[in-house]
Amino acid sequence: MSYERGRRKRRKNTIKIKLMAVLALISAAACTAALREVSITVESVPAEAQFYELARVSLQSRESIAPPPVDMGSLKDLGILRNKYYSVDKKTGMTKEMFDIDRLMAEDVHINADMSQPKVLIFHTHAHEMYADSKSGEGVIGAGELLKQTLETEYGVKCLHVTESFDTVDGKLQILGAYERMEPRIRQILKENPSIEMAIDLHRDGVGENVRLVSEADGERCAKFMFFNGLCKKADSDGILRQADGLENPYVEQNLALSLKAQMCANKLYPGLTRKIYLNAYRYSLHMLPKSMLIELGAQTNTEQEVKNSVKKLARVLYETVFNRQN
Repeated sequence: MSYERGRRKRRKNTIKIKLMAVLALISAAACTAALREVSITVESVPAEAQFYELARVSLQSRESIAPPPVDMGSLKDLGILRNKYYSVDKKTGMTKEMFDIDRLMAEDVHINADMSQPKVLIFHTHAHEMYADSKSGEGVIGAGELLKQTLETEYGVKCLHVTESFDTVDGKLQILGAYERMEPRIRQILKENPSIEMAIDLHRDGVGENVRLVSEADGERCAKFMFFNGLCKKADSDGILRQADGLENPYVEQNLALSLKAQMCANKLYPGLTRKIYLNAYRYSLHMLPKSMLIELGAQTNTEQEVKNSVKKLARVLYETVFNRQN
C-alpha cells in the first residue's frame, strides 16, 4: 500500500510540474503580446545638421487613455506646466515671464474660416523629407497637400500649398541654409496674399531606425505629430536665457499660445496622438506671422498610411483650435 501511495504522489507531482510549465508558457506569450502593443518614441528636433540632437528614448503605450481635466490653476507652476506639455532642448529653457499661463490662454488665436480667400499657407522648409514607403509626389509634400484638401473640403478653410524645394541647390540636397532660402519666397507669397493669417511649416522628423512614432486614434494607426517652438533665447554658461543674436521674433508669445492651445485640443480629441511641444533656442520659420506653426508629422520610419490617417486628425485639431469660435 505504501508503494502505491508513493507512486500516486509522484504522478501528482509530475502533473503539477507540467501544469506549472504550461502556465509559464502562457504567461510568456501574454508578455510578448503586451510588448507588441508598446511604441518606442524619441523626442528629437528637425533633421537640420547643426541643430539635430538625439534625446532620451522612452516607451509609450499606443492605447489612448483620456487625460484628466486640465487644472488651469496648477499650470501657473512652471514645473507642472513644463512636465505636462513641454520637452525642452538643453540649449534653451523656460521662464515664468515667457510662460505666463494666464497671458498665453488669453491670447486670441481665432481666424474666420473663408473659402473666397486663402487663410492658411502650408509650406516645407525641408521638402525632401520622405516616409518609409513614400513614392514620388508623396512624403511631407504629399502630407501637406492632403492637409490642404482636408481643411478646404471638410472645414471650409481655403489654403495655399507651396511645394517648392528650399533644401536643394542645383538639384542636389543642401539642408544647410534652407531656412535662409525659404524666407524671401514665403515673404513674397504673404505679401501677394494678404488674406493669409496662418503659416504652417510642415516637417517630418528624423529618428533611429528602430523607433516608431505610432498611436491609435479612431481605430486607425496614426503617425504621432509634434508642435515645435523656437524661443530665440539661448542659455549661457551661467544658466541665464539671453536673446540669440540675429534671431529676433516679435511673435514668440503668439506662437507659444497657438501651439499650447493646439496641444490641449489634441490631448482632448486624440489622447496620445501628439508628442510634447518641443522648445529650442532658434527661430526657424516662426517669425513671419503671429499665427505661425512648425509641425513635425511622424518620422522616416512611419508609413504613408499612418501619416494620411494622422493628417485628418491634425486638420480637425487645427480647425477646432483656430477656426471654431465656439471653442
